[in-house]
Amino acid sequence: MKLHSSIMSEAMNTTQDPFYFILTGIPGFEAYHIWISIPFCYLYTISIMGNTAILTVIRTEPSLVQPMYLFLSMLALTDLGLTLSTLPTGMQLLWFNIQKISFEGCFSQFLFLLAFSVMESSVLLAMSFDCYVAICCHLRYATILTNSVVSRMGLAILCRCVLAALPSLFLLKRLPFCHSHLLSHSYCLHQDMIRLVCADIRVNNWYAFKLWFCSLL
Repeated sequence: MKLHSSIMSEAMNTTQDPFYFILTGIPGFEAYHIWISIPFCYLYTISIMGNTAILTVIRTEPSLVQPMYLFLSMLALTDLGLTLSTLPTGMQLLWFNIQKISFEGCFSQFLFLLAFSVMESSVLLAMSFDCYVAICCHLRYATILTNSVVSRMGLAILCRCVLAALPSLFLLKRLPFCHSHLLSHSYCLHQDMIRLVCADIRVNNWYAFKLWFCSLL
């Protein structure tokens, strides 16, 4: 109870230097965070080792330099990026109960999470196109999906990530944060941060809707 009240008193600070956000673990289970961290640590380790192994094998084996495996390496790189984006704040919260994260650190994490999330959906779309070509145009597969085409698709995925993530960052960063600094996750999410803003967020909402709509196309 005393811990909860101290967190809430910190969370109600208004915008000032140094500005920080307060991350949240699993409410009501603070005493068991060390034990809860064990399966999380195991999953993080498996994810890092598995994706690193995939990238290493594809890079070192010349016979795997094919569109299907190149897209698989992109997906492994995306999963690795998402894992490493949430690992520091998640584990320091569970292990050391470090709940504060700086303004710049939170926005950096938000940027990477959004970028890698968009990248993941883009890579899955590219992999589905690869499967379509392999099934419906298997005789012309090698001439349609050449290495140069795959490279251009990878560049398009990267551009899509930048164009999706950077405007969200700038639109959110221009707003004042004067409500509670308490986030509801152990990492920084856009929808979690936007509710702490004390200004007109209609532009942000319209851009988020447009981004979601475009992702369906």
